[in-house]
Amino acid sequence: MRSVFLIVLSVCSVASVVRSGSSDGFTKLRDTETAISLLEKKLMAPEVAMVPLTLIQGAGSKGAVCLDGTLPGYHLDRGFGSGAKNWLIQLEGGGWCNNHRTCVYRKTSRRGSSNFMEKTLPFTGILSNKPQENPDFFNWNRVKLRYCDGASFAGDSQDESSQIFYRGQRIWQAAMEEFLSLGMQRANQALLSGCSAGGLASILHCDEFRELLPSSTKVKCLSDAGMFLDAVDVSGGHSLRNMFQGIVTVQNLQKGLSSTCTNHLDPTSCFFPQNLVSDIKTPMFLLNTAYDSWQIQESLAPPTADPGGIWKACKSDHSQCNSSQIQFFQDFRNQMMFAVNSFSKSDQNGLFINSCFAHCQTERQDTWFAQDSPQLNGKRVAETVGDWYFDRAKNIKAIDCAYPCDKTCHNLIFDVNQTGVDRSVDPKAAEISASSSSSSRFCFPLFRASLVSLVLTTIILGFLAQ
Repeated sequence: MRSVFLIVLSVCSVASVVRSGSSDGFTKLRDTETAISLLEKKLMAPEVAMVPLTLIQGAGSKGAVCLDGTLPGYHLDRGFGSGAKNWLIQLEGGGWCNNHRTCVYRKTSRRGSSNFMEKTLPFTGILSNKPQENPDFFNWNRVKLRYCDGASFAGDSQDESSQIFYRGQRIWQAAMEEFLSLGMQRANQALLSGCSAGGLASILHCDEFRELLPSSTKVKCLSDAGMFLDAVDVSGGHSLRNMFQGIVTVQNLQKGLSSTCTNHLDPTSCFFPQNLVSDIKTPMFLLNTAYDSWQIQESLAPPTADPGGIWKACKSDHSQCNSSQIQFFQDFRNQMMFAVNSFSKSDQNGLFINSCFAHCQTERQDTWFAQDSPQLNGKRVAETVGDWYFDRAKNIKAIDCAYPCDKTCHNLIFDVNQTGVDRSVDPKAAEISASSSSSSRFCFPLFRASLVSLVLTTIILGFLAQ
């Protein structure tokens, strides 16, 4: 068995050397024995729960359909034991479509059609059914509502000529009706959560979610990586505002946005969380990194604002930034602190803002609850959220000191050579090639190891055996 582990680990190591061009590959391979126990633990770990997709059969008659007219869907893992009457709704993220072209493109993807959605999804992090991975919510009814409308579940219109349906609000309503009929109407406790565009959706729908449930139900909301800021980009422009203006316009969101906000601000401003969170009546928790990697890539330094590629290396790997670029990020962090200032004054609200270069921390096991997960005040994300939800502590406002003080981060590193990703369509697409800065966390996939790697592995194993 140990020989198998040696071969697997060696192939991974050689493949990594081939990929990175490292000259110290032989040194790394000499450490094989010391890594075997770690690899054994990872390979022998319990399997992740794979939860099937369910389509909402009654949604079509209500006009609650994806961009292409197909039925919306969700994944539900039933609660058990003490959590059988508690519900956690996780709103899926995945960017937006902000013009006709990107919405047409989205129609042929999992972000715009249930025809292309995965038939099963792994439930990890806040969706995990294991207490050692998700201590407070593991036995709740855990739902992931799929995202296929392109506007954070907020639109209610359509493009007749192109047969594109902007029905996010109707999808939200049809899904909630479905969950209520499945037992959520009798919930003792409920949490509405979401990541990225889903994090924005949890802000947009938080009070609406509260109104759906009995007054006796304990209801709170969590937004993960949903605090998108109306920030100035590296060219002095407003890239994200331009994108959000496109979303509001193409999907005709004006009528569905908060009237409290639109009474004194323009509709585009009322799609930005910083102008919404302080008016939310339901208790809410904001989980965000101060240097959100998606906002750096697509709001602060998108290709349109950096045609010369001066920021390309820096925005892909913060260790490659010069002092003026780091200062630009520090200014962005200051804007984040200002944006949550009023929100943070309420005792019912919670904060966890760490100084990491990452995006979405609830669904990834390594950032939600693992031995080496990011921490603030000695507590991991899952512990802090749990303390807030269950009122185990008062006034939970965990805000990190500025970079580079935090040594617990799982920073994302991006492939600067990746091409063909239209991140305005799917901001999380960039994370497909992103890896943690801790190299022990991921192994370069075996199928991509070349024949040369396999030959070298055989030679090196023979060398090590002598």
